[in-house]
Amino acid sequence: MSALVCLALVTTSLAQKPATPETDTKQTQKDSKPKLPYVLKTRKNPILNISLKAEKAKMSEVAQELSKQLKVPVFLGPERQNELVTIEFSELTLEPALQLMSPTVYVDYEIETGSGAPPKALGIYFFDANQSEPPLTAVVNGSTQSMLIEGNTEDGVEPETDEAKKKLEEQPLRVEFKDNLLTVKAKKQPLALVLLKIGEELGIPVDIQEQNAAVVDAEISKLPVEDVVRQLSPHIRLYLRADLTRAERRALRIVLTETPKPTQ
Repeated sequence: MSALVCLALVTTSLAQKPATPETDTKQTQKDSKPKLPYVLKTRKNPILNISLKAEKAKMSEVAQELSKQLKVPVFLGPERQNELVTIEFSELTLEPALQLMSPTVYVDYEIETGSGAPPKALGIYFFDANQSEPPLTAVVNGSTQSMLIEGNTEDGVEPETDEAKKKLEEQPLRVEFKDNLLTVKAKKQPLALVLLKIGEELGIPVDIQEQNAAVVDAEISKLPVEDVVRQLSPHIRLYLRADLTRAERRALRIVLTETPKPTQ
């Protein structure tokens, strides 16, 4: 009987043991940690989506956290640095989410035509309403550029006669860019030449890294640039900028990459 009483006394003593100073310090630090005025979550599977709940949160802090989670640089306009935002949305894909976060948004992408993966964001710009577009080489740049040299001095001149029009249509390579849509008609032309002609028409640099490229025999009419290059080859990297405010996309650079060599 005395043994049971002693055990009960020991148990009571342990249960009533006061908290140590170390325990109090940890609890105080936990309680004193400031609660963030926003909650930002990103998910990449099965598709990238973003959820955000913010109550008078600094846009600069939200942008910094977004950059950290997406591993993509985010640039802010001067007026947006100290702006307070109150917003809530859940599981939106990238572009609709970004449009809710800023009046003016640009996104620079990289597209690998043979990967089958969605465009990869390289830079996000949350700009002020009246701010000019960011530099085209802000995150997309390259050290090399191939040149197209032609001897035809009549490029850009509309044919006036039926005979001239017929002659133009019979050319082995024709590229036209109009209303943001690209048309390519190539009759057994080197892929490198086709891409250089596209670059000339779009006014963008083209980097030819693959010298033994395939031959193109295709007729592609009035499609967005990214859809055209996907059809031309699986070894193309296209860099483009999406202006989400105006719902416009423009090509920035084309790279014809080297064909992977088979392993022994």
